[in-house]
Amino acid sequence: MSTPDDRRYTDQHEWAQVQGPAGAATVVRIGITDHAQDALGDIVFVQLPEVGEEIAPGTAIGEVESTKSVSDVYAPLAGTVSAVNGALAETPETVNSDPYGEGWLIEIEVTGDDGDPTEPLLDAAAYQALVEQG
Repeated sequence: MSTPDDRRYTDQHEWAQVQGPAGAATVVRIGITDHAQDALGDIVFVQLPEVGEEIAPGTAIGEVESTKSVSDVYAPLAGTVSAVNGALAETPETVNSDPYGEGWLIEIEVTGDDGDPTEPLLDAAAYQALVEQG
């Protein structure tokens, strides 16, 4: 399983990555991890929130449906949905083949201080340790 060092992770198996330099309004891209897509199996449908929707940490922001089950996707951070990956409507299996690239789910705009809004989340090593514990 792949766990890139350039993003942060949740214990619910989502990842968050700041897009560009942090500032007054920081954009964070969110997806599910390689571990999550592997556990789900073949993904056949992705439900995402609407652009403009306000989200809060820990709340369900969508669903990923596979041939095995349906799993909620949870918001790792608070913000406003600024983009959704519309390509997943036609090719949801992209989440399986490229979970850290073209299989991203949403982008949110996080307002606040100039720090990294993903800082409280797990780094790659901590997430990898969590996965290995099972």
